[in-house]
Amino acid sequence: MGNPKQSFLAGLFSIITIGILTFLTYRTEFGIFLLASFGSSMVLLYGYPESPFAQPKNVFFGHLVTAIVGLLFLHFVPLPIFLSIPLAVGFGVGLMILLNVTHPPAGGNPIIVIIGSVSYDYLLSPVISGSIIIVIFAIIVNKFILKKSYPIQK
Repeated sequence: MGNPKQSFLAGLFSIITIGILTFLTYRTEFGIFLLASFGSSMVLLYGYPESPFAQPKNVFFGHLVTAIVGLLFLHFVPLPIFLSIPLAVGFGVGLMILLNVTHPPAGGNPIIVIIGSVSYDYLLSPVISGSIIIVIFAIIVNKFILKKSYPIQK
């Protein structure tokens, strides 16, 4: 059985973080801050913050790289969707690993981008703005509230 306190706190801080992104998206005129893959980012950021995959660099650049790959496939690769999605996911995953910015939840971003047929504005909002917000919350929660060594200093 897992750690009940860790489980509770991870759930609570996920509610707060995604709640704020949801509020900003649906109750303000500031734009879109939600990305479906942010839900699975919460697992790493609050459940396993010591993981290399949960470090701010990986969260931010993992989401950014895979969203860019999805946009490139969407707008420049004239293939049927049943081919472009798996190719974009594969390229995104490979690029995250090559650049040492692996964040597993970001592997879903090309799927979201292609199915949603999003514009380039999607990079700024929700990908960049939302990633910055979740990283800031993860630092505040893990470092200052839970007193964990986060981000991990190498």
